Amino acid sequence: MNFKIKEKPYYTVNDFYQETFHSKVFKISLNGNFTCPNRDGTISYKGCLYCSEKGSGEFTGDLNFSLKDQYQEMLSMMKRKWPIGKTIAYFQSFTNTYAPLDKLKRLFEEALTLDKDLIGISIATRPDCLPDDVIEYLSELNQKTFLTVELGLQTIHEKTSILINRGHSLQAFQDAVSKLRAHNIHVVCHIINGLPNETKEMMLDTIHFLNSLDIQGIKIHMLYLLKNTPLEDYYNLNPFPILSLKEYVDVVTNQIEQLRPDIIIYRLTGDALKSDLIEPKWSLKKFVVTNEIDKQLRINKTYQGINYK
Repeated sequence: MNFKIKEKPYYTVNDFYQETFHSKVFKISLNGNFTCPNRDGTISYKGCLYCSEKGSGEFTGDLNFSLKDQYQEMLSMMKRKWPIGKTIAYFQSFTNTYAPLDKLKRLFEEALTLDKDLIGISIATRPDCLPDDVIEYLSELNQKTFLTVELGLQTIHEKTSILINRGHSLQAFQDAVSKLRAHNIHVVCHIINGLPNETKEMMLDTIHFLNSLDIQGIKIHMLYLLKNTPLEDYYNLNPFPILSLKEYVDVVTNQIEQLRPDIIIYRLTGDALKSDLIEPKWSLKKFVVTNEIDKQLRINKTYQGINYK
């Protein structure tokens, strides 16, 4: 292993940024006005079961503003917390490679010009929205800046994937990782704990599968029950257990212990708007969640990868 664990018993993204850029790094969320094949009728009109009309990125740029103005507005907010630091332009909401190549080039090339302290671009997308011409362009972009592609997987279990209406296969995810890594592009995977009818063992199986792939990072989320989503309707008709804080901490702690040691942990929980959230209410206290995970690892006297096989 080439990294040194610092404050946490796992490899945090802050550790990675300090090692790589010797600086605090924060993301500036931008809205490129993308849609999704799971919402425009190409795959379906429903979207993923848990997805709101705002997309997966609840805290993102305002479409009424240009990219430059979005960036400056978000930057001013970030600077109040971190006066000094480098930035990454984060295209977050919906599927940010689902557009003609000329639009992608226009947006991403403009993003490179937004700030002298901008050191990278992060693009959230679906694994089935990376055609060869887009992969080739991303390879070129990766030569100009630190490029990260974030891929939504959520679960490896086909039954769950069908239930939540992901609309792509596990093979599509594997193929996307292989194509991106062939060009040395940094890949971060998203997973969701607490999906309907998934057991702890099933959630750990997703980690075991990811350990076998050439991914560089992971984002772990809790399933949110949000207002005005298909999941709200499904839950009302088919109630399923929502993980308690204790259960979530237990699952994530075990996932960390079994996670390959070199995989960077970008998130241990997510953010949902209080006004939209139905359950779990405990997820609003993000720092309580992460502190409880850290505490449990200390109690267990364990760390990332201790049970990796």
